Amino acid sequence: MNKYLFLVLLSLLTIACHGQRNAKSDIKLETIKLPAGFSISVWAENVPDARSLAMNADGSVIFVGNRQGKNVYALKDTNGDGKADQKFTLAEGLRMPNGVAFKDGDLYVAEVSRILRFRNIEKNLEKPTYEVVYDKYPDKAHHGWKFIAFGPDGLLYVPVGAPCNICESEEIFASITRIDVKSATPKPEVFAHGVRNTVGFAWHPSSKEMWFTDNGRDMMGDDIPDCELNHAPKKGMHFGYPYWHAGDVKDPEFGGKGKDQSAYTAPAAKMGAHTAPLGMRFYTGKQFPSSYQNNIILAKHGSWNRSKKSGYNLTRVVLDGNQKVVKQEVFAEGWLNNETQDVWGRPVDVLQMPDGSLLVSDDMANCIYKITYSGK
Repeated sequence: MNKYLFLVLLSLLTIACHGQRNAKSDIKLETIKLPAGFSISVWAENVPDARSLAMNADGSVIFVGNRQGKNVYALKDTNGDGKADQKFTLAEGLRMPNGVAFKDGDLYVAEVSRILRFRNIEKNLEKPTYEVVYDKYPDKAHHGWKFIAFGPDGLLYVPVGAPCNICESEEIFASITRIDVKSATPKPEVFAHGVRNTVGFAWHPSSKEMWFTDNGRDMMGDDIPDCELNHAPKKGMHFGYPYWHAGDVKDPEFGGKGKDQSAYTAPAAKMGAHTAPLGMRFYTGKQFPSSYQNNIILAKHGSWNRSKKSGYNLTRVVLDGNQKVVKQEVFAEGWLNNETQDVWGRPVDVLQMPDGSLLVSDDMANCIYKITYSGK
């Protein structure tokens, strides 16, 4: 196959993938399998391209980012029936406003190149306005959508994905940065290097150390390299991209330009090739069984170019007292029919509610689910 034909086919596959994410899909909760005692319901319907989730301090307002569209939403359950009944459009016409984060009464939204702030958002849901906190992040759309969250240090963590499938680029790319949103002249600082594209991270409840998902490179076959779950206890670590993947896979194009394998940090856990792990949270609630305490629940968005689809589930990751991964298992599945390869939904992000239940966004079924535990 010549290079031109390969690029054409790759473009068509990418378009098909994006189309699949926005396809109108019936919600088929009866196909979802969960451990005994757990149940799933639809918390909010008709939320176009529901992506990253955040909430206000008491959990009464849920904020929803958007990648394929241009809007940011706020949702409320005003009558307490366990489903959202109010939806506010907080902004329109933005560029991939995927990331949302809440702190001290303000909502922060990440576009490709800008960080926006909606002050006192809870009192201004019907007439929101925003200001630009920072507007000098790279404007590359490839892996340009962002997940954002505030760390224990009070800084806003903002990833900058690689502007390609595989390439060398300036330091700001393939990184996780952090920025002081309270500064009059904020400037991003690179916290972690060699991160191809993370769309989810959180901090361990006890150690306050960062953990993040990372999507592996494409076009090396169905089974390599694995996507990753990484542990970053300090600033300055390098996780291998574009030279090494999943800790032990040398890149066929750039491997010779990097350092030895030992110079890079291997993942804390391999997540399977092309499974696309995105949003993740540590479970700290009281509703789920005690064995879930401080476990990671993460969303695998699912493969787009694998000959046999993989992912499309929620995965539970168990750590020991030394923050070592001792087990990972499927927590929820059924969005993919493994026999027919039909897909009707794609989990994106997870968010723990004050009562210990779990919200899950789905950018294909355009909804948000709620997972609860009753023990029955």
